[in-house]
Amino acid sequence: MDFYLQLEKEMKELKDSGLLVNIRTLESPQGPWLVVDGKKVLNLCSNNYLGLANDQRIKDAAIKAIQRWGVGPGAVRSIAGTMAIHKELEQTLAEFKKVEATLVVQSGFNANQAVIPMITNENDAIFSDELNHASIIDGIRLSKAKRYIWEHKNLHSLEQQLISASHENFRRKLIITDGVFSMDGDIAPLPGIVNLAKKYEALVMVDDAHGEGVLGENGRGVADHFNLTEEIDIEIGTLSKAFGVVGGFIAGKKVLIDYLKQKARPFLFSSSLSPSETAAALEATRILSRSEELVIKLWNNTHYFQDKIRKIGYDIGKTETPITPVMIYDEKKTWDFSAQLYEEGIFASAIVFPTVPRGKARIRVMISAAHSKEDLDFALSIFEKIGKNLNII
Repeated sequence: MDFYLQLEKEMKELKDSGLLVNIRTLESPQGPWLVVDGKKVLNLCSNNYLGLANDQRIKDAAIKAIQRWGVGPGAVRSIAGTMAIHKELEQTLAEFKKVEATLVVQSGFNANQAVIPMITNENDAIFSDELNHASIIDGIRLSKAKRYIWEHKNLHSLEQQLISASHENFRRKLIITDGVFSMDGDIAPLPGIVNLAKKYEALVMVDDAHGEGVLGENGRGVADHFNLTEEIDIEIGTLSKAFGVVGGFIAGKKVLIDYLKQKARPFLFSSSLSPSETAAALEATRILSRSEELVIKLWNNTHYFQDKIRKIGYDIGKTETPITPVMIYDEKKTWDFSAQLYEEGIFASAIVFPTVPRGKARIRVMISAAHSKEDLDFALSIFEKIGKNLNII
């Protein structure tokens, strides 16, 4: 069959099964309200946790950086693309995270690719939570290390896998977990993981994409939340969610960061952040360092919305963060629900298989510090109306 006909056939199968993603277009900046495909809607599905994506202080910093540094780095970091502003961001992030050093790369996804295959190979073992992010899974595949998958957040399962691995002569053992799991909003049992890592002489790596700017003092992340910063060997962070910009970073000991500067392929073979992006991330980090105001507002909004939506009658699972999975379970009904939300003025996407297991479809509501109480009350009223119309509550 012709290649393009094969693609068309697969696309039709996606559509017929209700799995074809409808990619909408934003016609306004990120914020509590958006213009999406020409319609003004309440934004309940972005990762802009602190409302910084359109913050005037950050925009001003980006504009000034363009005027001083131009629009692009001009080369990869290891040849002629490391600007003073890149090093300033990395130093400021290290101080914020309370670690020895950081390395900034193009995205949180790339950060995992920069680390996992560089510090592990076929002589090593990696222990991965079964619900870890796709970027972790891809990084593990690139490493060629032996994989041990443990049941989600199940410390007994992790220990059983560590015991299994103890019978083989691995050079290195690495436990990897998300800090906050993006679909359910639950938090990794980091204290227990650290204890097992000590017991079985393993390293600990945490991808804290959804914990940065959300958990811990001033939003320093899940390691700070548990007071375990010094116990975590590698932290992966993203600048594209709570920080409101784009990019990713690796945080840890200086020797690790120095090693990655010599070995990490995203660092060596692809240009890094533009000056404007770097300056924007730098300003966002400084804003968080100075004040907890936005983090506190985020959590106040989270508690308000989650308490209310539970009382309406919705199941929101075991979330422990602003990620709020409104469980619908049925895929088709979830798509109908999302479509009705949009018609009523709310932008909240359906999350269905393969992003989540079959029968676990949901509307994933993302709370922001930028939302007002009136915004949340409006959302709650629409969720109640549609839930009753579709016989969900």
